[in-house]
Amino acid sequence: MSDIIEIPAFLRELLIKEYPNDSARIFRGFVRRPVTLRANTLKATAEEVALALNGMGVSFSRMPWYEDAFLLDRTDGRDIAGSPLFSEGKIYLQSLSSMLPPLFLAPKAGESVLDMTAAPGGKTTQLAALSGGRALITACEKDRVRFGRLKFNLARQGAAKVNAMQADALKLDGFFRFDKILLDAPCSGSGTLAPGERAKISPELVKNCARTQKALLKKGLGLLKDGGVLLYSTCSVLKEENEEAVAFALSEGAALLPLKPLAGLPLLPSPAGTVTVCPDETFEGFFLAMLQK
Repeated sequence: MSDIIEIPAFLRELLIKEYPNDSARIFRGFVRRPVTLRANTLKATAEEVALALNGMGVSFSRMPWYEDAFLLDRTDGRDIAGSPLFSEGKIYLQSLSSMLPPLFLAPKAGESVLDMTAAPGGKTTQLAALSGGRALITACEKDRVRFGRLKFNLARQGAAKVNAMQADALKLDGFFRFDKILLDAPCSGSGTLAPGERAKISPELVKNCARTQKALLKKGLGLLKDGGVLLYSTCSVLKEENEEAVAFALSEGAALLPLKPLAGLPLLPSPAGTVTVCPDETFEGFFLAMLQK
């Protein structure tokens, strides 16, 4: 696979404009990252996963901010994907950054939780695991093929109590009400560029994503119980998809609940109370904000 990274000219110029003191660091962070995975505590403890990896001769490091997260030292993932750990659903291959939204949302037993755009299910199954399988989770996915993938992963990960719906979250009936909502919104993916991948980001894509993000935010806030919280996240570092989306939510009457960044995250400048993760050799670029109704 090529080590060359092609960044669209408009994106390069936009990042330089939005992050004049950090754009070079962002560009250096568009690299091929190691394989990372999460122990699925619905089926195995992190210690059991660690023992199994050691038995396979796979070296790894643990994340101090999340005991269930593993960063593999020297593998392309194929040996992991062919292992019983993977086939039995005891682990889930997942980027470190994408583990952050469920951690911040912190679902508890008995809480009603909505994952608005759930496929392929990494964050949904993590929500289930974090609650010990006892949160009342509804997972929406409108695309038929992606919904099939979601159902498959829910079954393999043992998240049997999740209510999976092949439905557009924008069209959910207003009688639904949730304590917590995860909106990992469709986005341009500007934080996830890597060598050997052709970036398909365009100004039109960014604008279309921003429009969808605001519609989902408006709907999500309407589905919250009074006092409920919505965790908004994207794998983008662009302000139109992040800061402007939060500003829109605030204009709709939401309140911003400040997030405290986890120790060790590579951070970019971000509005007070929000978290913007800078892409680097370990993390994808990501944005997170907690909103309360």
